Amino acid sequence: MGLTLYNDLTRTKEPFVPLNEGRVTFYSCGPTVYDYFHIGNARPFIVFDVLRRYMEFKGLQVDFVQNFTDIDDKMINRANREGITVDQLADRFIAEYYRDADALGVKRPTHSPKATEHMAEIISLIQRLVEKGHAYNVDGDVYFDVESFPSYGVLAKQSLDELQSGARIEIDERKRHPLDFALWKARKEGEPSWPSPWGEGRPGWHIECSAMSMKYLGDTIDIHSGGTDLTFPHHENEVAQAEAATGKKFVRYWIHNGYLLIDKEKMSKSLGNFLTARAALEQYPAKAIRHFMLSAHYRSPLNFSEDSLRQSLGAVERLENCLLDLDHARNHRKRVDGTPGSDHESVFRSYEDRFTAAMDDDFNTAAALGVVYEAVRTVNNYLKERSDLEESFLPPADRFFGMVETVMGIPGRVEEDGTDDSRIRDLIAERDAARKSRDFKRADAIRDELSAMGVVLEDTPDGVKWRRK
Repeated sequence: MGLTLYNDLTRTKEPFVPLNEGRVTFYSCGPTVYDYFHIGNARPFIVFDVLRRYMEFKGLQVDFVQNFTDIDDKMINRANREGITVDQLADRFIAEYYRDADALGVKRPTHSPKATEHMAEIISLIQRLVEKGHAYNVDGDVYFDVESFPSYGVLAKQSLDELQSGARIEIDERKRHPLDFALWKARKEGEPSWPSPWGEGRPGWHIECSAMSMKYLGDTIDIHSGGTDLTFPHHENEVAQAEAATGKKFVRYWIHNGYLLIDKEKMSKSLGNFLTARAALEQYPAKAIRHFMLSAHYRSPLNFSEDSLRQSLGAVERLENCLLDLDHARNHRKRVDGTPGSDHESVFRSYEDRFTAAMDDDFNTAAALGVVYEAVRTVNNYLKERSDLEESFLPPADRFFGMVETVMGIPGRVEEDGTDDSRIRDLIAERDAARKSRDFKRADAIRDELSAMGVVLEDTPDGVKWRRK
């Protein structure tokens, strides 16, 4: 079966068929760069990175756009407090974003547009809406007229009255309807501004994503993703302004990830459970965080806790140790022809089929990881039961685990810690020589030196195995 996705637009799981064969246009909401991104933001960054990786693994060309919101109230307020420009603040936290996202194994987008570099596209889109009667100017502020767009509420599946009663709205008597939202904001003292047909000002938040999506991916795109908290009003407003301007469907598949909870509470600075990704990376290895984010279905709530991170770290280490043991056997065991009756190809092909079936089913990473650890047990049992290595075992095992790393980014590249592998191997060889000459004091000293370098040794019948702590 092919890939199916749960489409929030229809509230059903649908076969995914891109608009253009072989090419996927994919827009994912990026960060507002006024601070380090928090661990809740890390969830969509990681899970939609995996969706992109999986599509590429299936041979699709994925044009992936993730924006930077580099002008908004929070940015202006912080820049003013620090006595720097908004541009300087944005540049600083864009660099910090890449540092943390790279550490988490998130592939860089095809395009990473900044709102401030796309004023021409934003203003042009607003002009189209004004000309078509979907937007109006009040003293230099331009608002979208929600009553002019009959389909407003299509994503939230609610009427205007229902949305209004459930929303927290600031009263502004200048607006025709309480849910009308700002496309352009008139300049205020101490704020950056740009010239426009309505006077100096800056864009509203919602218009930025529509303008940048349409510039890089076209009027109609395949996938738009983000956290479930963005469904209303942000994504609802994106639909309204884009479709009102073009008369075309804006997004064919809307996908949203569930909330990340901290010790079963929604993350909030007021509750004191707010955690940045940077702080999390100082406490836990990136591989553990990445595994944790993939350990539940992306649409389900996920509880971030010390126990859950320890479990994910243990799981990744089981996988890494399995691969290290397999490599050690590859290099040290006697190779033999296949044992009659053994069919390793079909065993690992079954794992591949089940892994892809899980990923095809609304990219269920939790189920796919379950298949991975079944394969780990198969490898561990095989290596434990034999002292040799069948030639027919390695190719299908390598192919399967290579697929896992390509799609999941787990275990991913070994994190650089400045330790030279050749130095480790030289010390291990020196320790072996010391043991053979019965110089156990020197052998123990080398083990201690390696331990201080973060290297764990294991003496086995196949020789010494090592891994980093």
